[in-house]
Amino acid sequence: MKFLSTKATCNSHGQDSSYFLGWQEYEKNPYDEVRNPTGIIQMGLAENQLSFDILESWMKDNPDAAGFKRDGESIFRELALFQDYHGLPEFKNALVDFMSEIRGNKVSFDANKLVLTAGATSANETLMFCLANPGEAFLLPTPYYPGFDRDLKWRTGVEIVPIQCSSSNGFEITQSALEEAYQQAHELNLKVKGVLVTNPSNPLGTTLTREELDLLISFVDDKEIHLISDEIYSGTVFDSPGFVSVLEALKDRNLEDSDVWSRVHIVYSLSKDLGLPGFRIGAIYSNDDVVVATATKMSSFGLVSSQTQYLLSAMLSDKEFAINYIAENKKRLQNRHDMLVSGLRNAGISCLNSNAGLFCWVDLRHLLNSNTFEAEMDLWKKILFQVKLNISPGSSCHCTEPGWFRVCFANMSEETLLLSLQRIKAFVASIAPVQSTRSNTHLRPMGHSRRMSLSKWVFRLSSHDYEPER
Repeated sequence: MKFLSTKATCNSHGQDSSYFLGWQEYEKNPYDEVRNPTGIIQMGLAENQLSFDILESWMKDNPDAAGFKRDGESIFRELALFQDYHGLPEFKNALVDFMSEIRGNKVSFDANKLVLTAGATSANETLMFCLANPGEAFLLPTPYYPGFDRDLKWRTGVEIVPIQCSSSNGFEITQSALEEAYQQAHELNLKVKGVLVTNPSNPLGTTLTREELDLLISFVDDKEIHLISDEIYSGTVFDSPGFVSVLEALKDRNLEDSDVWSRVHIVYSLSKDLGLPGFRIGAIYSNDDVVVATATKMSSFGLVSSQTQYLLSAMLSDKEFAINYIAENKKRLQNRHDMLVSGLRNAGISCLNSNAGLFCWVDLRHLLNSNTFEAEMDLWKKILFQVKLNISPGSSCHCTEPGWFRVCFANMSEETLLLSLQRIKAFVASIAPVQSTRSNTHLRPMGHSRRMSLSKWVFRLSSHDYEPER
């Protein structure tokens, strides 16, 4: 170890978060309908697998694109050779048009202000490198995506200061929460360089209100800092209220010629809306020419392959396909969302009202044996090892209230989701036979016999060695 760098030997990657540890346990014992029907079902992965048939149908009908041909002639050699890191112009044009379509064409995007990256992970980290120095801070509203602790901090040295949001108002961002986070950063001797939000929210599955957007814009304008709007779930909004991009909010306030215009940046990806995380398509959109130029240079460390760009430029340029896909995908997401919410309700479990995303923010506070994060972890271990469901504890998302969990619904078949609901319903019935008569906002201690039967699981939280013991 002494011959390695401090980066290689430090424990700041965030891999020991329960968010990642649950994935590791799933990989040891993955559910399979035939080969392993008692395995762990993955409900901690925000993947959209509901509309693959639409994509596959398009590729079948467009063999030239999938076969790297143009007008029937192979362009394999052209795509195989070195490509400029600015990206293929036809793909960037198709991507910005798709982004506008998702937003109801209320805003338009300039392809010259778009930087391609290898996924949104790379886009967010690149923006950190462009906007902040090591030891400076970004404010993030809680709860937030657990991967941000890795994506924003690990290699950049940038710090995260939480904006504490509460279930009392549906976890909406408030002026007082923003000011308190800003003050906390200064008390920690951290210079605040900006605010980063996800809209729609991961893990809440909600869109920012117009009031929240206006509040954020005014706040960063007043503090003379940046605002990053991670909008990778913008095409998953399946119910009202609709999605409002930060760019739309800026234009509605006629701020195109203001200083704040160049300090607002958007992150996008095709990982969620098209369900293509393996294609590694991310993007930064900025009105700051220096940010665009610097991010473009940095993108050479994580380029998108020319083959991928060629295929998707053909797909997204098909306007009829794009419009139909967006509409149909939203219908499927809403149906699957409603199935999860209804099934959980039948088990006596409620969720935060949501209108977007690939997951629900689920309230299991009534199943805790105490109002503590230790109790939350204990409940999570039982659900992971006994119920065989991998869900994400709210503490991994830096939620300030124990008992909330993120549960994903779009990365599995309908049959697997129904099985998951059967498992959780049986679990709730076994530990809380009268919980349906209790309010979800009150904690009910578990009976002693139940507690003894379920507390046999011992969990060693380590990034390299952890397993359940009987």
